[in-house]
Amino acid sequence: MRKRIIVLGCLLVVSILAYLVLATPSISSNHGGLDTHLYLNENSNQPLVVAFGGGSGGNDWERRYLKDKRDTLLAHGFAVLAIGYFKTENSPDALDRISLNAIADTILNIAKRTPQIDTTRIILMGASKGGELVLNLASRYTCFKGVVALSTSHVSFPALTISANTSSWLFNNEEVAYVPAPFKTIGPAIKGDLHTAFSMMLEDTTAAAQAEIPVERINGPVLIVSADEDEQWPATKMSERLMARLASKNFPHLYQHLIVSGNHIEPLNHFDKVVSFLDQLK
Repeated sequence: MRKRIIVLGCLLVVSILAYLVLATPSISSNHGGLDTHLYLNENSNQPLVVAFGGGSGGNDWERRYLKDKRDTLLAHGFAVLAIGYFKTENSPDALDRISLNAIADTILNIAKRTPQIDTTRIILMGASKGGELVLNLASRYTCFKGVVALSTSHVSFPALTISANTSSWLFNNEEVAYVPAPFKTIGPAIKGDLHTAFSMMLEDTTAAAQAEIPVERINGPVLIVSADEDEQWPATKMSERLMARLASKNFPHLYQHLIVSGNHIEPLNHFDKVVSFLDQLK
């Protein structure tokens, strides 16, 4: 009897795991919802920097710890639009099939109804998953005239859900191709070793090639900053792949990859390089 109970218990655990892995999450009731905060300086014809945070969610660029960097952008003549695209009051709870269309429409609507903003100079900036986001967004909308991506990837990865079997992004109601998470990534992910988990995903070279972000379609200069000891994912290696793609496609705009010493958040400590790059776009 005891042996039978153990066997049934094991089958139950396997069934639960299979369900979590195979079940497709429901689309959020807040799908397409965003939270935004626009910061303006006193100038007219302000170029706009649209800023996104990473995989922790919330609206990072309205938070206190980024105030100095936000104020630096304002002092240099840029307006700043902080966008929270998940884990905010009006956005989805998870980074799952986030609508690129909704984000682009929101940015353009805010820019067009704000007289102080120069709608011909909109630059996207994001870190980590936010970097993945801005590269995907700028690759699909020519109205964005430049990109800054910190600690970013060159491919799209799965949604940040338990099952990880949907895309992070949705465009024209279709999932953006992503590198799937094989079963073997569960072990390192549970241990918190995300670098190994993401590296394992990239071993599927066929899927990685299909999920590469078409960055050559970006309609303006690109700055990538990575850290050589990134513990979250292989940002420097992925950024080098991104640069190689731009070179192979004869990308006509300025593109640059800066490698700094440190971990995943280190690129933010070199914000002076970001500002110098942005000043060239004014």
